[in-house]
Amino acid sequence: MAKIAPFQGLRPTSDKVSLVTTRSYDDYSTTELAYSLEFNPFSFLHILNPAYANQQKVNIEKRYKAVATKFLDFKKEGIFVKEDKPVFYLYQIESKNHQFIGILAGTAIEDYQRNAIKKHEDTLEYRVHTFKDYLHFTRFNTEPVLLMYPENLALNQWIADFKQRESLYHFSTSNKEKHTFWKIDDRADQQWLVEAFAAIEHLYIADGHHRSASAELLLNEEQSSNNPHLNYFMSFLIAENNIKIYEYNRLIHDLNQHSKADFLELLSEKFSVKNKKQHLWKPTKKSEFAMYLDGEFYALQLKNNGQIDDVLSSLDAQVLYTELLHPILGVEDLRTDSRIEYVPGTESIITIKEMVDSGEFEVGFMLYPTNVSEIKELADNNQIMPPKSTYIEPKFRSGLIIYEI
Repeated sequence: MAKIAPFQGLRPTSDKVSLVTTRSYDDYSTTELAYSLEFNPFSFLHILNPAYANQQKVNIEKRYKAVATKFLDFKKEGIFVKEDKPVFYLYQIESKNHQFIGILAGTAIEDYQRNAIKKHEDTLEYRVHTFKDYLHFTRFNTEPVLLMYPENLALNQWIADFKQRESLYHFSTSNKEKHTFWKIDDRADQQWLVEAFAAIEHLYIADGHHRSASAELLLNEEQSSNNPHLNYFMSFLIAENNIKIYEYNRLIHDLNQHSKADFLELLSEKFSVKNKKQHLWKPTKKSEFAMYLDGEFYALQLKNNGQIDDVLSSLDAQVLYTELLHPILGVEDLRTDSRIEYVPGTESIITIKEMVDSGEFEVGFMLYPTNVSEIKELADNNQIMPPKSTYIEPKFRSGLIIYEI
């Protein structure tokens, strides 16, 4: 049983929504960030990056309080409007190749605690505490946890029918996406959604493990405040067949003191290795790996992979680590080893090639994407994926809807 609830969202006024909303802060290059801050006074980036001197020397508390102050400035200037009652939202994102649609709602931290909301990624304690502090000082969140639910024909039909109603927003963004947004404020519609999700046994976190863990930690620390908003975190609920999963590819700075010949020989003990020369090649199925080394692409296939009988051990990211990155290249902790970097599968393999050709990295590896069934099986068995195994879309725009605490 999944418990969802409407909430009094705060959102940009209709005339400013395309100016206010932004991609994730980390997606912006230094140049893009500077341009947006200079030429768009309504950008939510002004809140995330409030103007103060020597920001690298400002402590966390002062920085987050500056975010809160800038947020209040936006509210006072009438850039945001608050709903007059709790609502749900329906949100559709259209890109060139994909269309995503889902429900924006509050989801119960109680469900997260009792594992009705299931996890497949580990969290880093310092990141959980950092975002908890952010929530504590700013008292708002604009990044919902992406939750997936099993394919549901009744929900599909309800969403299709509701899409015929007049939207609240319809706007395009500079990355050529179209965004359509509906408010669900009718009590009968809200009750139907509450009952529909109550009939779903489990929800699965697709993206947002640190955000959900931070919300739980904040609730635990502030339970005596009796603040009802602490009992929920904002979520974007989407059907599992409507998400898009990309791989994270790996780049390694060196060959762990091996010569190219020695490295290829060690590699051939565990993998069948086929030289694809200059052909831009990437994996076409599970258990295949692509490698780019010294100006050439290679196809790798693990030998004797029939012996692997559990989902974690059979994950391509895990296979690459246990059979190659760790024993041959000496990569220890995938989270902290400075010799490895990650490139999401949304980037072209030419990016991998160029980064290796530049001399910054010695070798690059490309993987085949994980699928939803693997994520769910891991979560059902309380197993954890290796770091940087999945890059999942859709990505929510900052500043579109704000959940105040």
